[in-house]
Amino acid sequence: HGAVFNLEYSPDGSVLTVACEQTEVLLFDPISSKHIKTLSEAHEDCVNNIRFLDNRLFATCSDDTTIALWDLRKLNTKVCTLHGHTSWVKNIEYDTNTRLLVTSGFDGNVIIWDTNRCTEDGCPHKKFFHTRFLMRMRLTPDCSKMLISTSSGYLLILHDLDLNKSLEVGSYPILRARRTTSSSDITSSGSSGPRAVGSPCHQNNSGLLSEKTLSRPSQREGGSPRNSLEVLTPEVPGERDRGNCITSLQLHPKGWATLLRCSSNTDDQEWTCVYEFQEGAPVRPVSPRCSLRLTHCIEEANVGRGYIKELCFSPDGRMISSPHGFGIRLLGFDAHCSELVDCLPREASPLREIRSLYSHKDVVLTTKFSPTHCQIASGCLSGRVSLYQPKF
Repeated sequence: HGAVFNLEYSPDGSVLTVACEQTEVLLFDPISSKHIKTLSEAHEDCVNNIRFLDNRLFATCSDDTTIALWDLRKLNTKVCTLHGHTSWVKNIEYDTNTRLLVTSGFDGNVIIWDTNRCTEDGCPHKKFFHTRFLMRMRLTPDCSKMLISTSSGYLLILHDLDLNKSLEVGSYPILRARRTTSSSDITSSGSSGPRAVGSPCHQNNSGLLSEKTLSRPSQREGGSPRNSLEVLTPEVPGERDRGNCITSLQLHPKGWATLLRCSSNTDDQEWTCVYEFQEGAPVRPVSPRCSLRLTHCIEEANVGRGYIKELCFSPDGRMISSPHGFGIRLLGFDAHCSELVDCLPREASPLREIRSLYSHKDVVLTTKFSPTHCQIASGCLSGRVSLYQPKF
């Protein structure tokens, strides 16, 4: 079935789904490790991402530009296929407040789907946002913010999110682009353009978020209107003078921080970084407050260049599981796996390696914690899935 690009547990932990390079989706019972079902032609191209809407409904997206909805009770046929993207679809999110499905792809589009009105022919949808060099898109746990990472090193944050309003360039308040660790600098560029990388991180040159737009004056003093856009260039250790590509983006389960996997434009360094959300008034009344602060980081093995490595937080947010060569590393904010809020440093500190687990014979591309059991899953480039659990 080719490389394993994504792993996703159902919310109740009863099913583990596997997104595969060769059009397949595999389903396993993670407790018994038994194979449940293979969706042999789930898509016509690579399956990139899987997202559960509830304990029975889940969505898959693919390089064939479509999204498919599935029901665990009837896996012989899709619930429906969604058409709207014009390039590879890489990410799926679900807003539990509005029950809207949110997808993003290498066409630069973020599209909203009304799954409440789905038919066999699809469901109503609209383009919500468009930006250049889009890589990953995530919603915070309370769905109040949308974060978008790009291959040119930008991190976009839409504050006070309103998915019912489609956004065009110039129709939303824009905060100046700036580095995450500075309280006074305004960074307008500082990152190089897109780079060519291997599957599944191929790049598409469509999209628009101009430098002229990024340099508009701040319209956020204290409070922020709905869908106000903040543009950041997250600082990565050793990358002050070089651009970087933000390939993976995850959110802390309590909404305290964001987790990024970054690689240099020259592909010679790779980092895992944690950025704390800073809420409150701006540091200076004359400049916009930067919403993120780098708190922890660690250099990665930098093998399997060009492939996206999907890392994750544990369900309680105390640990990070990160692909590392032919295995995974379990990382903590300190040696005791304390809560992030209990060990926030004044300056960026190294993540602590708690344990390394190596069971693969190829580069690990994705890893995921079970939401309900003491278990971690990992998947590699040659298609193997490994399950780990502690010995008691």
